[in-house]
Amino acid sequence: MRKGGAGGARTARPLLPGMEPPLRDPERHAAELSPLLCAWFAATRRDLPWRVNYTPYEVWISEIMLQQTQMDRAVDYFRRWMEQLPDVAALAAASEETVLRLWEGLGYYSRARNLMAAARRVMEEHGGAFPEREEQIRALPGIGPYTAAAVASIAFGQPVACVDANVERVLARLFDVQTPVRREPAASFIRQWAQRLVPEDAAREHNQAMMELGALVCRKVPRCPACPWGAYCRARQRGVAGERPVKDDGPGMTALTTVAGILTARGRILVHRRPARGVWAGLWEFPGGAVPEGEEPGATLLRHLREGCGLGAQLLEGGGHIVHTRTRYRITLHWRRLRLPDDAAPSPPPLPDDAWRWVTAEELADLPLPAPHRKVAGLALAQ
Repeated sequence: MRKGGAGGARTARPLLPGMEPPLRDPERHAAELSPLLCAWFAATRRDLPWRVNYTPYEVWISEIMLQQTQMDRAVDYFRRWMEQLPDVAALAAASEETVLRLWEGLGYYSRARNLMAAARRVMEEHGGAFPEREEQIRALPGIGPYTAAAVASIAFGQPVACVDANVERVLARLFDVQTPVRREPAASFIRQWAQRLVPEDAAREHNQAMMELGALVCRKVPRCPACPWGAYCRARQRGVAGERPVKDDGPGMTALTTVAGILTARGRILVHRRPARGVWAGLWEFPGGAVPEGEEPGATLLRHLREGCGLGAQLLEGGGHIVHTRTRYRITLHWRRLRLPDDAAPSPPPLPDDAWRWVTAEELADLPLPAPHRKVAGLALAQ
C-alpha cells in the first residue's frame, strides 16, 4: 500500500485496461455527481417496503433495524413489526415484552427499548406527530446523528447528508482516501464531502442512492464496471479500489464459554429473566451462565440452579452446543437436559421470585429470548 505525506503529490498507477477515458476529477466536477447517481438509482433501485409511503415512522424503524442486520432479513422484521405496530401510537402503547419479541434476533435490545421510549416522547411532547427538525429528532432516545439525518432527509426532504459505512466506503474510493475513514483527518473529509454532494431539492433520492451504491456496487469487493461514478473514481483509476477504505484494525474476538439447562417438570420448562441492565437486559433465557475456566459445564449449570432458585437437579444424557458470534465475542453455549429428583410431584416446585417462571412450550415461543437461547430451544424441543 502506498504512503504519502499530507498535501504531497500522489503517484498514480497506470490506468487499468478498459479505464479510458482518463479520470474526471471528482472535486472539479462535483456538480455532475449527484445527477448521475440519482439517475442510476431511479433505474436500479430495489423495491423495499419502507420506500412506499416514506412516513417518518417507517423510515425511523427501518433505519434502526438496518443498523442490526442485512437488508433481506430486515425486510421480514420490518413487515412483522408493521403488522403489529403500524404507527408511533401503537408502539408507544405496546408492552415491553411485545416489542422485545418482535425485535428478537436483531440484538442490541437497548435499541428496541429506546424505540419505545422515543415513541412515548413523541406522543407526550409532540402530540403524536414525528418532529421534522434534525435537532428535534436527535433529541429522541436512541437516535444518533446518522439516524436523525436519515429521517430528516428521507422522510422530510431536508438537505442533510447520511453517512453510514456504505457511504464511507463509496467516498473513500471516490477520493482515494488513504487513511482509516473513522479517524481524523479522513473522518472530517468524508463528512464534508458527503454534505457538499447533497442537492437541495433531491436529498431523499441522493441519500438513498449513496447507500444503495455502497450496498450493491461499491461493496467490499467492488463491482466497478457497474458504477455510475466510474469515470470519477480515483481509487478505481489507480487500481486500488479493493484496498479502500484503509483498514483500521480493531480488537480481536474474545472467546466465551457458557451453559444453559433445559429443565422440565410436569410439561413446563424453567426460564429465568435477565437483569434490567446489561447484555440482553430483560430477556428470558434458560438457567445457566458463564463457565469458569477449569469447571465442567454440567457442574456450572447445577451450581447456578442451586444458587439462583434453590432447585436441585440431575443431569440427563444428551445435549450439545452451539456457537454464536456477537460483536467482539465468540460464544460457545453448551446445553444440557435436566430433571428434578422427584418427578412424581403433582406440580412444578415453587420459585423464589418473579424473575423465574415455569412456562409451556407455547408460552416459550412468545417470550423474547436471546438469539443463542432461541437456537437452543429449537434444538432441544425438537428432539
